[in-house]
Amino acid sequence: FLSHSLQAKMSRPVQARRLEGIDKNIWVEFVKLAATYSKVNLGQGFPDFPPPDFLTEALTRALGGGNHMLHQYTRAFGHPPLVKVLAQFFEKLLGRDLDPMTNVMVTVGAYQALFCCFQALVDEGDEVIIIEPFFDCYEPMVKMAGGTPVFVPLRPNPPKDGKWMSSADWQLDPAELASKFSERTKAIVLNSPNNPLGKVFSRGELGLIAELCVKHDVLCISDEVYEWLVYDGKQHIRMASLQGMWDRTVIIGSAGKTFSVTGWKVGWVVGPDRLLQHLRTVHQNSVYHCATIAQEAVAQGFQRELMLYGKPESYFVQLPKELQEKRDWLVQSLDGVGMKPIIPEGTYFLVADISQFKSDVPDVPNSDEPYDYRFAKWMVKNKGLAAIPLSAFYSEAHKNNYTNFIRFCFAKEEATLKAANDILQKWKQEKTS
Repeated sequence: FLSHSLQAKMSRPVQARRLEGIDKNIWVEFVKLAATYSKVNLGQGFPDFPPPDFLTEALTRALGGGNHMLHQYTRAFGHPPLVKVLAQFFEKLLGRDLDPMTNVMVTVGAYQALFCCFQALVDEGDEVIIIEPFFDCYEPMVKMAGGTPVFVPLRPNPPKDGKWMSSADWQLDPAELASKFSERTKAIVLNSPNNPLGKVFSRGELGLIAELCVKHDVLCISDEVYEWLVYDGKQHIRMASLQGMWDRTVIIGSAGKTFSVTGWKVGWVVGPDRLLQHLRTVHQNSVYHCATIAQEAVAQGFQRELMLYGKPESYFVQLPKELQEKRDWLVQSLDGVGMKPIIPEGTYFLVADISQFKSDVPDVPNSDEPYDYRFAKWMVKNKGLAAIPLSAFYSEAHKNNYTNFIRFCFAKEEATLKAANDILQKWKQEKTS
């Protein structure tokens, strides 16, 4: 009897229903392709240059210093030195008093911050408005919480004078946006600066969203992980600073993007206690706690930046200058081979129009794969250059309207961008010969 029961296979479904239809992930497929074929990987969004010395020195001090308690648990909702300095920093940015214990929570990267928001604030049947293109985890996370994603796309308006398009030329249609709000709408997800487009939403655009949030009593989940990476003198405006929005906004930030340490996985949420108390419940019943040593080092990084705020030697001033140069370099390289770059106002990313390459990429018979997917796979296999198809950042309903673009990451060392340029130059010669 015992041997029979040991061999019996389970026949009941093992997968929770909330996972249905969200198992596919663009990164699994494209990271594998890049690892197999690419000479230069401009696909995933992480820097391949080192983080600032002051931050790695802070980590070394924390590791080797005399405080052995930094190897143990700290406060579950955030290491006290880190929540304290984040509260001081955001007081300056938002112009309001913050309590480090109730208005700030530390998470395992911005990813877990997002997960906490959706799990804590979205109920069965609630609608959540997502602006397209969107960072791809928003949709599955809303569905896992039992919510219904409602999509509204940014629509491109190309400049008439033949100039390069800017991410600012991708805009919301005010009437279309307003039509998505209803009594079922619980929240809207705002990502500014936006990944993948690099769009920095203007005060006017944010004002329109804020007005609708107030009118319909809707929350705003404001993903601001690229808040310091804004170019050409543009300004990042914080949604929570707009009238009527502090009380209904959760701000999400990331040390990974702020200090170029994506592998440290230190993120945070800032917002009113009436919202954060529910996020704390999810946090304490999921990960409970984030790495103490990393939080200590990030706290020291912020203390330095608080002293140097707005000064030329601040990392938050230097990094966007360096990245803007890298962006401009990649723009020239892509333009040289015949791709049309869309100039990003912020982030690590640049989207390029690849519609002129249709004759280069062989058709796959009976394939329903969009052109940008086929192009990105063909490019990594044949040219050794990895990028990500833009339609991966769209819902099924709108995906097919945006298959002529791919996304590149320019947060890379000069040597990496030079190697990418060499590939593109060689490609250009092959095209013209």
